[in-house]
Amino acid sequence: VLNMACCGSCLCCQCCCCTEGETRTPEELTILGETREDEDEILPRKDYESLDYDRCINEPYVEVLEGLDRKKTKKYEAVKWMLVFAIGVSTGLIGVFVDFFVRLFTQLKFRLVGKSVEECSENGCLALSLLELLSFNMAFVFIASVLVLIEPVAAGSGIPEIKSYLNGVKIPGIVRLRTFICKAIGVLFAVAGGLFVGKEGPMIHSGAIIGAGLPQFQSITFKKIRFHFPYFRSDRDKRDFVSAGAAAGVAAAFGAPIGGTLFSLEEGSSFWNQALTWKVLFCSMSATFTLNFFRSGINYNKWGSFQLPGLLNFGEFKCPDGDKNCHLWTAVDLAFFVLMGVVGGLLGAMFNCINKRLAKYRMRNVHPKAKFIRVLESLLVCMLTTVVVFMASMTLGECRDLAPPTANNTTAIVSVSANEDVNSTIRQFFCSNRTYNDMATLFFNPQETAIHQLFHQDATFSPVTLLLFFVLYFLLSCWTYGVSVPSGLFVPSLLCGASLGRLVANILKMNLGMHIYSGTFALIGAAAFLGGVVRMTISLTVILIESTNEITYGLPIMITLMVAKWTGDFFNKGIYDIHIHLKGVPLLEWETEVEMDKLTASDIMEPNLTYVYPHTRIQSLVSILRTTVYHAFPVVTENREYEKEFMKGNILVSNNIRFKKTSVLTRAGEQRRRCQSMKSYPSSELRNVCDEQVGVEPAEEGQDILQQMLERRHMPYPNLYPDQSPSEEWSMEERFRPLTFHGLILRSQLVNLLIRGVCYAENQSSASQPRLSYAEMTEDYPRFPDIHDLDLALLNPRMIVDVTAYMNPSPYTVSPNTHVSQVFNLFRTMGLRHLPVVNAVGEIVGIITRHNLTHEFLMAKLRQHYITI
Repeated sequence: VLNMACCGSCLCCQCCCCTEGETRTPEELTILGETREDEDEILPRKDYESLDYDRCINEPYVEVLEGLDRKKTKKYEAVKWMLVFAIGVSTGLIGVFVDFFVRLFTQLKFRLVGKSVEECSENGCLALSLLELLSFNMAFVFIASVLVLIEPVAAGSGIPEIKSYLNGVKIPGIVRLRTFICKAIGVLFAVAGGLFVGKEGPMIHSGAIIGAGLPQFQSITFKKIRFHFPYFRSDRDKRDFVSAGAAAGVAAAFGAPIGGTLFSLEEGSSFWNQALTWKVLFCSMSATFTLNFFRSGINYNKWGSFQLPGLLNFGEFKCPDGDKNCHLWTAVDLAFFVLMGVVGGLLGAMFNCINKRLAKYRMRNVHPKAKFIRVLESLLVCMLTTVVVFMASMTLGECRDLAPPTANNTTAIVSVSANEDVNSTIRQFFCSNRTYNDMATLFFNPQETAIHQLFHQDATFSPVTLLLFFVLYFLLSCWTYGVSVPSGLFVPSLLCGASLGRLVANILKMNLGMHIYSGTFALIGAAAFLGGVVRMTISLTVILIESTNEITYGLPIMITLMVAKWTGDFFNKGIYDIHIHLKGVPLLEWETEVEMDKLTASDIMEPNLTYVYPHTRIQSLVSILRTTVYHAFPVVTENREYEKEFMKGNILVSNNIRFKKTSVLTRAGEQRRRCQSMKSYPSSELRNVCDEQVGVEPAEEGQDILQQMLERRHMPYPNLYPDQSPSEEWSMEERFRPLTFHGLILRSQLVNLLIRGVCYAENQSSASQPRLSYAEMTEDYPRFPDIHDLDLALLNPRMIVDVTAYMNPSPYTVSPNTHVSQVFNLFRTMGLRHLPVVNAVGEIVGIITRHNLTHEFLMAKLRQHYITI
């Protein structure tokens, strides 16, 4: 929020700016306190708490380090490696569970419906077949939607939330056990229910939840699951395990352990090191081989054969034996691949634009209503999808010959997997003997099977069928992504793109007579469309290469994804970034724009601080915690040495003079709020302290508020510092002297100290205060108690708390003159939560959090900077 003076200058210059053709973005309007009643109005933003990747090296932590020797350190690392292996194996087993039941339900549904269609084609009762298919699909989708009602965070793919978590944002409920159960069970019913969704995205979310929960050996949902395991109880360790779990999810979904490692690196984690890379890769390998082992044994009854590396298998791309004129791709094809990348980027941008508008509509008109409305929407989408699939297969499909291709064709029709023949994957719905329905073959098969057919069956789909299939699948998958069911986007995007690629291949072969390999164009089309939607480059390239098991596709896939990303970025962001923005998550990009260096730390910091002293009374701590929402407080002492310079306004000595008036006004208002809170305190002594200071009246209009404060000499922090009692004789210099910075202490640490009674009496030494160990300080992680859960009647408000042993005495700090790019790089790279701004003489003048570094906030500050100039 901008200062009043700044707002005034903005309002004065608003007309001038608008006349020059400049328009503020909705985000800037939100920060500036302005609104716009049209479709571009930004959705409500939320306050998300940041993770703290930086270690708090306080005295309890140092005691732990001193107790570690070489043997214990190796044991600690061995335990971490065992947990990483367990995360990978568990993620692989979850993939086996989801795949087994999806195949079971899908085969049951298609077998019964297929038999009904064949019988009703002759008897004229196709309506009963449609009703039967609707019953299966709507029952499955209803279960998936109800599970999302139990845990709303389980909706969608979960990749935007996991990307935000790895970026350093704590999203409530995103890695809870209840979310995991609803996600894993819900996605198998959503896929089996015929919705155009995939199970690969939810696998990434499930792996991340396993990574977050398994090393904790406890559950918040099921409180009886609680083991005494005092290790890895910090945001730093938890975030590393989440990185490993997310990578394991990618590896299990695509059989791509290297791609999974690069996914965690590219899409989220801001802090990375060599040891973490090795652990994440090991976790991904464990997940891939666990899934491969069990799927190969279950599907082929050949345990230990390792034939199915991932949930989605692209099959083997190769030319038929004896055909010397066949090539997977040539240099001439690269030109077509670039054009397909441009088309994929354009279509991806259109997909994202439509889905963004649908998401906004849902957030404004569906989510605020009763929860069952979300279930009704899911059932509506399911019903319409089922009807479109059935009617398109019955009326729009072409009956094509079952005979194998002639000798002039490049390849024979191949089966979807090694143990399936052609007749098990094609559908003869509404067609005579020796012919099959090409539209029904795509719609009435699992999505992975349809992708495999487009990659490897040659000359079996007409161009009209491919075009209609692409249009229908594009629209329905765009509508589906965002409904209240667990849903992935990888497979629908791949299937859309593959149909587009086969369409291009058919046109080139039929109209231009080119001798090309159709499967390659289907693969490039899938990569182009998926790249245009998600805008991933490095990790997606490696994932597709590992999925095809063909290294020669590396160059065309990379070129296609780059072109698709550049084309799509010209219009909008990737689909995951769009949904992150709609949720109001303060995501930090890789770097800031060059023009942001016109700003410094003093331009973007929060100057109005709420601080504590090294020795603070319980009454003041309770008041601070109950009347503020801050998660960290600077620990300061008053600097008497620079009193005169402070009041004279010597900026070289103290930068606080820039914010002196604002600070005075803020402290006075804060005092009034605290007094109201203190009146509810059960101690009459504290109520009396407040009653002495409630006579603050608002300033008369036109009167200088700072002068009024100087005359009344109200003390904003009663009895904060026990060594020197406040006096009515104190001057303004004594009340608002510069603050020397000593460290940071978190809200959770202060509440923990109060609950455990860590304090000492006024007539005692601080050495008599009880000491807490590191295990006791982190015992309640990640759900620390709240100040409102504290029984105030058990506390003596006159007792004093020494916070010096538990604060972080050496946090990262920056100078007020530090440029924004340096502040941004330090904050993001080190995974910080709070960044104090300290001047040359050690006085804190402000603090920077994640919200001060978001693109919207920086743009608003930059515009304010231009207006000021």
